[in-house]
Amino acid sequence: MTDLPTPRGALTANRPLADLTWLRVGGPADWLFQPADEADLAEFLAALDPAVPVFPMGVGSNLIVRDGGIRGVVIRLGRGFNGISVEGDIVTAGAAALDAQVAKRAAEAGLDLTFLRTIPGSIGGAVRMNAGCYGQYVADLLQEIRILHRDGRAEVLPAAALSLRYRQSDLPEGAVIVSAVFRARPGDPALLAKRMADQLAKRDATQPTRDRSAGSTFRNPLGRSSTGALDDTHELKAWKVIDDAGMRGARLGGAQMSPMHSNFLINTGTATALDLETLGEDVRKKVFHQSGITLHWEIMRVGEFPQD
Repeated sequence: MTDLPTPRGALTANRPLADLTWLRVGGPADWLFQPADEADLAEFLAALDPAVPVFPMGVGSNLIVRDGGIRGVVIRLGRGFNGISVEGDIVTAGAAALDAQVAKRAAEAGLDLTFLRTIPGSIGGAVRMNAGCYGQYVADLLQEIRILHRDGRAEVLPAAALSLRYRQSDLPEGAVIVSAVFRARPGDPALLAKRMADQLAKRDATQPTRDRSAGSTFRNPLGRSSTGALDDTHELKAWKVIDDAGMRGARLGGAQMSPMHSNFLINTGTATALDLETLGEDVRKKVFHQSGITLHWEIMRVGEFPQD
């Protein structure tokens, strides 16, 4: 493979990725790069052969890495990218900061980002997916993001440039989000803390939080393409059409659609990435046959299928 630049951070060849994803499946990356800080990442990208693909990876909470692994360089941000700061009504968070931690830090400062508390993953992924919960979306409060382009150039993009919509955004090809800025509404810290505790209790009562999952598997059908307006009801739920197709609890190898919440794809302990993705595709086919509705994956699937 092409010689790679020598960074200050950790660069590991042929690194298995299964232990870095919540579903605990997947083959190796050609290279895994964990940059020391933004300057390290920028220098590495600038010196990297443009023909080598890069894939920014968060904490693997919404991801299936296929069993054949990922060609190129997987970039995983860590300690140099997880800072959280509050100034007035502005919260600035590194892309590697966990959504839950950002919500808690904001609440302690009397700012309402409580919708982030139960969203698995990190801020970079939340921005990329326009994550939302309880009727609020990243797009409602995001002001701007800082990115590094594939050639190492830094740029600040206003939220409007991302075309944020239901579980989607537009980012330049190969761009790595390094931080995000939110403007949050004020709230009483004690009331915000109580709201988050209530949200956690509700989540734990209705979702298989103790199982190996990647959060919601499919987007709710007919989700509006904008961002949480009052008429964004999502009355048709993915779990309901999966139930109607008889796929709650369905199994394939070590993969299962959770009996507790049928829109959660879980690894019961022995699943391969192929088991999980194939079961998901079986669900999509059954739902379409039953109702004519095409479910769209919310979990990102990346990498190559295993070679026979």
